[in-house]
Amino acid sequence: MRRETIRLEREGPVGIVVIDRPERFNSLDPETARDLRRAGLQLARDATVRCAVLRGSHGVFCSGADLKYVREGGEADDLAYLRPEAKGVEPGYGVAFKEILEYLHATISEIRRAPKPFIAVVEGIAAAGGFGLAMSCDLVFAAEGACFEWAYARTGLTGAESTTFLLPRLLGLRRALGLAFLNPRLSAREAQDLGLVTAVFPAPAFEESWRTVAQQLAAGPTEAYGIMKRLLNEAAGMGALEDHLARELSALTRIAEGADFAEGLSAFFQKRPPEFRGEEPD
Repeated sequence: MRRETIRLEREGPVGIVVIDRPERFNSLDPETARDLRRAGLQLARDATVRCAVLRGSHGVFCSGADLKYVREGGEADDLAYLRPEAKGVEPGYGVAFKEILEYLHATISEIRRAPKPFIAVVEGIAAAGGFGLAMSCDLVFAAEGACFEWAYARTGLTGAESTTFLLPRLLGLRRALGLAFLNPRLSAREAQDLGLVTAVFPAPAFEESWRTVAQQLAAGPTEAYGIMKRLLNEAAGMGALEDHLARELSALTRIAEGADFAEGLSAFFQKRPPEFRGEEPD
């Protein structure tokens, strides 16, 4: 029987979603992504939750989509609804990605629409989709030893989970392009200096520090916070997020069918540098 990989916790008016899949660095397979969406929706729409928190377990935030699941091509029976005309045909990498990303993109939409503060609490690595989930939250609190990585280009992917939408807004175009092309692994302090992280707390005080802020927000004027968030979203052009998420999904699932991603995926698991050819997918 499958172990529960998404937990919901309550601390009074603070609701906490915990990604708990440490054996895969809190990466997201379809069931975990589906349960994350359900939990995010529940916190976003529960009026008794006045501040919502997203975090990972065992000192890791989230490493994005589960590449092991993608490498194995997904589960054919589960994927039939995504490609009904191809029943009996071996599903490809793009279809396996789509199964996960549809849930993740729906979660991100809920976070941005939620009429209350949504906090990312980051320890360890936040990479690829995990990076996108953190960036989609209203506030990001990081432990001193946390790190952030775009990571998509390492395997020949194009970016998804709101990253290509949010990064130009958070960093400006030039810095966003530098992050996407050069893929530095950012320390918590570097991410804060760039404006990606709200605050960095020393590891010994981390749990107490973010909980204090979460309770402070939960005791605040929730209705006013919701209106502020909506107005700031409108000013930042967040109304275009839904369409952009659809374009991200289309681009990534297409590029995932190509030779460069196949090479990047092999290199990732073999722990070697990839040898990309820069060819378009068929």
